[in-house]
Amino acid sequence: MTANNRGPAERPARVSTRTLQDGVRLTVLPSGLRIITEAIPTTRSAALGIWVGVGSRDETPAMSGASHFLEHLLFKGTPKRTALQISAEIEAVGGETNAFTTKEFTCYYARVLDADLPLAVDVLVDAVADSILEPGDVETERGVILEEIAMHEDEPGDEVHDVFAEAIYGDHPLGRLISGTPESVTPMTRNQINNFYRKRYQAPEVIIAAAGNLDHAAVVRLVRKALAGTPLDTEPAEPAGPRPGDKRVRVRKPQTVVLHRDTEQAHIVLGTVGLSRYDDRRFALGVLNNVLGGGMSSRLFQEIREKRGLAYSVYSYASQYADSGLFGVYAGCAPGKAGEVLDLIRTELERVAESGITAEELVRGRGMAKGAYVLGLEDTGSRMSRLAKSELLYGDLMSVDELLTRVDAVTIADVGQVAADILAREQSLAVVGPFDEGAFPPG
Repeated sequence: MTANNRGPAERPARVSTRTLQDGVRLTVLPSGLRIITEAIPTTRSAALGIWVGVGSRDETPAMSGASHFLEHLLFKGTPKRTALQISAEIEAVGGETNAFTTKEFTCYYARVLDADLPLAVDVLVDAVADSILEPGDVETERGVILEEIAMHEDEPGDEVHDVFAEAIYGDHPLGRLISGTPESVTPMTRNQINNFYRKRYQAPEVIIAAAGNLDHAAVVRLVRKALAGTPLDTEPAEPAGPRPGDKRVRVRKPQTVVLHRDTEQAHIVLGTVGLSRYDDRRFALGVLNNVLGGGMSSRLFQEIREKRGLAYSVYSYASQYADSGLFGVYAGCAPGKAGEVLDLIRTELERVAESGITAEELVRGRGMAKGAYVLGLEDTGSRMSRLAKSELLYGDLMSVDELLTRVDAVTIADVGQVAADILAREQSLAVVGPFDEGAFPPG
């Protein structure tokens, strides 16, 4: 997939619909809002998602956490429904609703029986498009979010990844917490959140995706009916293209950040800047990641856990954004073993950077990538997510066969080149555990 940056075009005066793949259709409403569906007649369920191209990286420092705050508030009531009615109507038919915020987008979703998709559309569109944001609800959810932030600090295995992102990106929005901090969330007013809501939740930035036993034309009719008269029922506009990926994100010099916590384990992330989602080398990086720390047969797992028993959990991962990315290795171990584990990780990364991987590892790494992708599409929720992310992040939908072909095309040379580039870069280290700031000298 590559970015499909749509240039200036005549604003659509009417609904346009096209078929993207077998069973997959995309409709663009005059407002620029997009509806994409996949018909899966063999299922008896349907998944619906409303995806907005706004996340924590779109916030100013003073509004840090606004996207996540808004995610909480949009289920709290509309002119048509109370918070209880929003949840009760879906749960009464055995369905479920939820939402999540990332650094680059926000998603609100529901899963229901196929016969109840009309209800899900009506409830979810109402909540996302026409929320009231009552002042009392803002105060209630502020308390909930502050508790959520505190709870996150009690999970050092999660917190260390945030420390690592901040070590790389500093005060850039990609380095900030998605939830915000108590210092940003506490003073945030209802008017500030509402202004963010109405300014950023615009129809061209919204994609409504559905997958399951459904009819595309019927879903379009349901969505248009639910949107009528809401702030998302707007004048003609062109859909927003994928987030631009042609600017470089400034990163900090490699450093070590130690966050003291009285924990029983040391939590470590060692890594560096990775690849953006538009970089064609991401397929080779995916194979490399599998070989290094993607499973029980990976080098790091075998060396650190299986052979030496130094850590219960050890893995590598790659995060990708429109214009940057991260590559990191995580390990959780006894504090007294942290130095040894860190040395082993560095040694393995250096070895792969210099010598690459073997033919056997290439086959295994490609197989893991293909299997994870295909097996991850076994339910309507994941199929719905695939549709929305492809349109939102790339403006294009790569077929499963195309993606598998791209993975199969990865060669040993491709992996060796990306390893020599990324793994040889200077690395930052994040540590959460019972350590003082100077406990980990640069490697």
